[in-house]
Amino acid sequence: MPKPGLAEIRVVAPTGVLGSGFLESSYEEALRRKPDFVGCDAGSTDPGPYYLGSGKTVFPRHAIKRDLRLMLRGARRLGVPLLIGSCGTAGGDAHLAFIFDITKEIAAEEHLAFTVALIHAEQRKDYLKAKLRAGKIRPLHPAPRFDEAAIERSERIVGMMGAEPFLKALDAGADVVLAGRASDTAIFAGIPIREGFPAGLAWHAAKILECGAASVVQRTSPDCMMATLRPDHFVVEPLDPKLRCTPQSIAAHSLYENAHPFLLVESSGALDLGEAEYEALDARSVRVRGSRFRPAETYTVKLEGAELAGYQSVLIGSVRDRYIIRQIDAWLERLRVRLKARIADVFGQRLGEGDYAFGVRIYGKDGTMGPLEPVKEIRSHELCLVFEVTAPTQDLANAIASMTRHQALHLPIPEWSGLITTLACPYNPAYLERGPVYRFNVNHVVEPDDPYEMFPMEVVRVG
Repeated sequence: MPKPGLAEIRVVAPTGVLGSGFLESSYEEALRRKPDFVGCDAGSTDPGPYYLGSGKTVFPRHAIKRDLRLMLRGARRLGVPLLIGSCGTAGGDAHLAFIFDITKEIAAEEHLAFTVALIHAEQRKDYLKAKLRAGKIRPLHPAPRFDEAAIERSERIVGMMGAEPFLKALDAGADVVLAGRASDTAIFAGIPIREGFPAGLAWHAAKILECGAASVVQRTSPDCMMATLRPDHFVVEPLDPKLRCTPQSIAAHSLYENAHPFLLVESSGALDLGEAEYEALDARSVRVRGSRFRPAETYTVKLEGAELAGYQSVLIGSVRDRYIIRQIDAWLERLRVRLKARIADVFGQRLGEGDYAFGVRIYGKDGTMGPLEPVKEIRSHELCLVFEVTAPTQDLANAIASMTRHQALHLPIPEWSGLITTLACPYNPAYLERGPVYRFNVNHVVEPDDPYEMFPMEVVRVG
């Protein structure tokens, strides 16, 4: 039960991810309702492995700074904590430092003073190797091969922290918590649980909050969401008066991104929605009851890693000849054979077939869904071909992309004799340098000795 005298906890999530934006008017309405804390997710694996591997952010600096400025000003005005998880998209040390630099800039510009806790989530390679040798790391599904060589190849590996490091930071006196990679829901669940509210309700409310206003009916843009937790239920409501939630929209979002229809696994256990009930309080807000939490027998932390896959060049071209379109698969197979022979002629033994990757996406046929595309016949008068070349260096990728263009440009078909031109390329040079590309190489969980050992913390004064 909640602590004596504490009837409810109010929480606001200004948006689903820091940098995606929200209405300032919605946030002001949230602040008018006096939330007990403000929380915001700032990252995900959804944008792909590039951000984890490169140390970059998916949103531009100006967009992140705009959102963070409003959050900081509002939280400090009320004197309530601001919790940010998965800083900088992927939550590594470089990402955390990036967000901390913006935080210090804002503090100086707005004349704010506060205490910041920086919680690191990037993992030491020697720590992971020791855990691997001890049999404390196991794969999720699907997972690539994971050994000490994979650890060594990784550009960086992060652990996804639970709620406990956030609470430790607040206990250390932090007004603002900037955390590396974290469970989205852990940002919001810890404080209500510590204050005595049922864990099932806290984790379920957190599941709704972490995506901001994504659980409304007909969301028009990212925006704020507020939850009020009470001893036997919680209520969620968007802050833009034009938005509304329904029992269906909240129940549907509860299933969002879940492998199981009723269970959402966290480091400390699993949220069980099997008996959850959803009730409309009015035209815009929903009350939820019955959520449960199953404590885990063993505390685990999910690991995410990325390694350099190579350097990539892409070539974009369109085909409008109906004869080629009718035989596009066979034509591309002939192109692969010719290109392979040409690469062997040019590079000989210096570049084997396994040293580079070549792929083609056919937009207008199955470019979006690939082999899962249910429509088998081509219904377009033209096709867009995107050729991808990945090689150990950018120069090699460029060279193979350049050869691809020439081989494709004049590749004959039985219906035409003599020299033909098949491919229209919109750019000059025809290939575009993509630079370094990365792939995920870790999808595992580790068993730490406690919830904190993987997440060292610094507490600093700003302003």
